[in-house]
Amino acid sequence: MVRVLSGIQPTGDIHLGNYLGAVRGWVDDQHAQDSYFCVVDLHALTVPRDPAELRAKTVETTLLLVAAGLDPEVCTLFVQSHVHEHAELSWILESVASMGELRRMTQFKEKAKEGEESARVSLFTYPVLQAADILLYDAERVPVGEDQRQHLELCRDIALRFNHRYGDTFVVPEATHPKVGARIMDLQRPAAKMSKSADSPQGTVLVLDDPAVIDRKVKRAVTDTASDVSFDPDKKPGVANLLQILAAATGRRPADVAQGYSQYGPLKADTSAAVIELLRPVRERYVELASDPEAVRTTLRHGAEKAEAVAAGTLARARAAIGLLSRG
Repeated sequence: MVRVLSGIQPTGDIHLGNYLGAVRGWVDDQHAQDSYFCVVDLHALTVPRDPAELRAKTVETTLLLVAAGLDPEVCTLFVQSHVHEHAELSWILESVASMGELRRMTQFKEKAKEGEESARVSLFTYPVLQAADILLYDAERVPVGEDQRQHLELCRDIALRFNHRYGDTFVVPEATHPKVGARIMDLQRPAAKMSKSADSPQGTVLVLDDPAVIDRKVKRAVTDTASDVSFDPDKKPGVANLLQILAAATGRRPADVAQGYSQYGPLKADTSAAVIELLRPVRERYVELASDPEAVRTTLRHGAEKAEAVAAGTLARARAAIGLLSRG
């Protein structure tokens, strides 16, 4: 059985793009693959966070993942910081990665645009921690969005270099991308990806949004001055985004969906209805789970135990390969 790993930061609120582009695929993967899913709270420390809010968001994110369909009895669901091997392997891999590789990471350039001198060191090195997250579990497949493709390539390069220098230690992973819904755009700024940030609250549909809020956001989505409906991301990005969302929500191809519409009004109405129905069971299940906060802690404790059983073996291999002395 192929092993799959992916993760999500407990920052902001999970939105429609996260769900369609990642989480829904994870739910399918868990039944066909040996699946590991991680709430990557250590990655959240690359920028200032309120400690209490970070803890609360870690719990909320876990609840949402379970509400969306992840079954802790089927997959391994855990919090990154609960498995200390992540941090230790990251340090070992930093001894293999180069400064030049990390400087080329486009996400660092974007997030540190206010000035590298004031950026946290963890913002610069977190792609190596991300590599450790993946390599610890011998993951063969890693579902990633387009914005994470460069980081996955770095992970592959680090694994290959380590194996070449120190002997066969790590499985070299492959990236996978969903065919539909991989890149859901902002409803108000269709040239930008839908984001967890609060920069465009009316352009972001949250998984826990009330149906009336979803309806309002979708029906106010930016289209264009023309009236024809066609799937053309370059010339009609707003319309293409609505078609992509409706296609992903109903299991069709965007170009095929476009053939059923000649006006924007019906397209928006149907997209709104489809999204509301898609997210309804997730919201309902979330409310049920949130009523028993102790259950999520039990889930995460068991998940960490399962994850650590695998991670400890990989770390031991890496330590021995690179020359660290065993405690005996």
